[in-house]
Amino acid sequence: MPPAMASVKERTADELLQELNRTPLFMTTLDETDGEGGENVELEALKALVFEGTRAEVAANFREQANELAKIKNWVDAKEFYTKALAALKTPLQQVDSEAGAADMSAVEVDEEAERKKERELEEACYVNRALCNLKRQNYRSCNLDCAATLHLNPLNIKAWYRSASACLALNKIAEAQDACERGLAIDEKNIALKTLSTKIIKRKDHLNVLERKRRERDECLRAEELTLKKALKNRNIATRSTTKAPEMEDAAIKLADPVDSSSTLTLPAIFLYPVHLQSDFVKSFQETESLADHLSYIFPLPWDQDQEYTTANVECYMETSSGGLIKAGKKLPLARVLGSGKVEVVDQLVKIQVIPKQKVPGWLDEFKKKRVST
Repeated sequence: MPPAMASVKERTADELLQELNRTPLFMTTLDETDGEGGENVELEALKALVFEGTRAEVAANFREQANELAKIKNWVDAKEFYTKALAALKTPLQQVDSEAGAADMSAVEVDEEAERKKERELEEACYVNRALCNLKRQNYRSCNLDCAATLHLNPLNIKAWYRSASACLALNKIAEAQDACERGLAIDEKNIALKTLSTKIIKRKDHLNVLERKRRERDECLRAEELTLKKALKNRNIATRSTTKAPEMEDAAIKLADPVDSSSTLTLPAIFLYPVHLQSDFVKSFQETESLADHLSYIFPLPWDQDQEYTTANVECYMETSSGGLIKAGKKLPLARVLGSGKVEVVDQLVKIQVIPKQKVPGWLDEFKKKRVST
């Protein structure tokens, strides 16, 4: 082994790997130290190379790296390097303090006007290309901001108009997309990309207009149905009220057989409550022409009624009034007649019917009265 490598014998494999990881060519992780808590001189030297030269040269370096990443559609990293290039263009110029430094600067005089022009061109290119990264990543607002920055530098930048129009189209901002597209075509009326995009915008506009027309028609239809239902309830003298604690009933609701004909058959959701046994049955569609007995006839016998107390002949039905009292509901009367008395109020579109075995009615009524007094 050569004398220069003699020290290798004294190190373990892990120590050798750590040493290699501090050498930029062999790094697997970014190690900022030289192994003794100081700077990694080789790494710092490589970093410094990135920032060598004028602002335009540093920005151009970042832009080239961004362009390479954009070519392979690595939009995230490409955007990051375009951002670094823009940041480099905004860094303050280094001031020359020493006489020697001033002499060097005079020896290698920089054409400031040409440098500013180069910086402006780089800034424009970085903004418009970062706009592309944002467009591809669906960051449409950021894309528009970058396009605006580009157009501030150069109002004739066709790519900026195209990308701004594309971002606006993606957001369904049709007027803005059309405006951007038209401005671009005013600069280059033969631009194929803008002409194709203009066609897409027109198609999207037509599609959205169709959707909007259907939405308006649907809303008008719903309003007409709502007014018809209100008229139907008023004609039948059925009082209704809504609360903030409406129960979940899926699609069950008060409906007309013909939503635009107030004279058609009305149906209402109903719930049969058995308070003595804390049970209930839900009827999704109770027609106004049907009676309580019509539904009780198929609901009975109840699976949990061990003593067979619940039969159509052996129960009484009660409904709460709008004042908080009770009325006895005739089991053979049509629902429309019971509700049309004006005493009962349908709350949250649900008809509530209390079903009590006859022999337990007195006790239940006493309990109901006590609760009413206490509240």
